[in-house]
Parts: sequence; structure tokens; C-alpha cells
Amino acid sequence: MLILPPHLRNAALDVAKNVTVYEKEPGIGMMGFDLISRLMKDRIVFIGQQVSDGLANYVIAQLLYLQMQDPGKDINIYINSPGGSVTAGLAMYDTMQFVTCDVNTYCMGIAASMGSVLLTSGTKGKRFCLPNSHVMIHQVSGGAQGTASDVERTVEFMYSLKKRLNAILAKHTGKSIEEIERDSDRDNYMTAEQAAAYGLVDKVLESRRELPVDAGI
Repeated sequence: MLILPPHLRNAALDVAKNVTVYEKEPGIGMMGFDLISRLMKDRIVFIGQQVSDGLANYVIAQLLYLQMQDPGKDINIYINSPGGSVTAGLAMYDTMQFVTCDVNTYCMGIAASMGSVLLTSGTKGKRFCLPNSHVMIHQVSGGAQGTASDVERTVEFMYSLKKRLNAILAKHTGKSIEEIERDSDRDNYMTAEQAAAYGLVDKVLESRRELPVDAGI
């Protein structure tokens, strides 16, 4: 995970919630929406910060709402994230797999660590990088303190998370577990083109005009 200063970790979501956009609604007149709600109208979910429990709960609620609203219409997730909590990220991952909608994923900026897992877990054929974006994969990192027994159990848990994430990356990239373990042993940064060649995404997009016909937007 890339480390952000505390005051920046939730900045994107906080700013988006406080930006109001106005649109004319038929029969109602001008209405104001916060930016996140306006994006939701177009079935867009934006992950633009460190992955945390709070973000996960918010994104999960959005995904479940969009599934309920139209279970046959694509959801679009735009990602610019340094990564973060693995357990929070796995909660989002499971929800992305759970909903019946196709989930299109887009990397703009960077999708690092848990962000890369979310990026590659979109619907096959509908995972994209913008040309100047980057993707980074690596093994689970963290720390432990307390009694020797507590530290031992924490380390065991970290190893179990490592195996789980390696299996997820292998499933969605088509790589073997051994290849994923080798390639994610250290921070492994990839350009958009390298991420596509590796199987993390399906295509590098220069513009929306290059989206496949069945991309859903």
C-alpha cells in the first residue's frame, strides 16, 4: 500500500460529498445533488482514496442499491487508490462478485495494492486502464504487537490473506499461483500497457469512444 498523510486519506470522498451540482428535473425544476449522488445516477462508483472500512461500507451500499435498481444494467467503478485495508477490500470484492450486474472497472491515476485487486476483479472484458495510469501489485504488508502468541497469530492471519489475494489475482489474470507469488514478492509497478499484457485489465483506453459496444455505458 502507498501511504498517504492522514488528512488526505478520506479527502476525495469528503470533497465529493460537499460539491453540489444542479440539474433541471422534469416537472420539478432545478435540483441540487452532491457529486457522489449525481455519479450514482449514471451508475458510477468512484473509489478515489485509501481503502478503509468506512469506504467499503459506502461502496457496498452503492453496489447493492444499483443492483436493486436495475439488476441487468452495468455498474462502472472508477479507481484511483493507493490501496489500504485488505479485509475492507475483500468485502468490496465479494460484493462485486455477488451482484448480478456486470461490473466495469477503470484505473485512472493508480490502482495499487488492494486497489489493483479491485481493478482486476471487474467483469472479464470490461476492465480498463487509462493510458497514463499505473497498477501496482505486492504481497500483504502489516505489523504486529503484543504477546508472542498474539504476534504469531497475526502473522498466521497475514499469511492466510496473502494466499487468498494470490488466489484472487491468479483467478482474474489467468496467471498461476506461483507466478503471482513471484511477481508480487516486492512492489511491482506496471504501466497501463504492462497491466494489460499481464492480464490485470483487458484494454488501455484513450477515450470513451474506444469502449466496447457491450460495455454498458
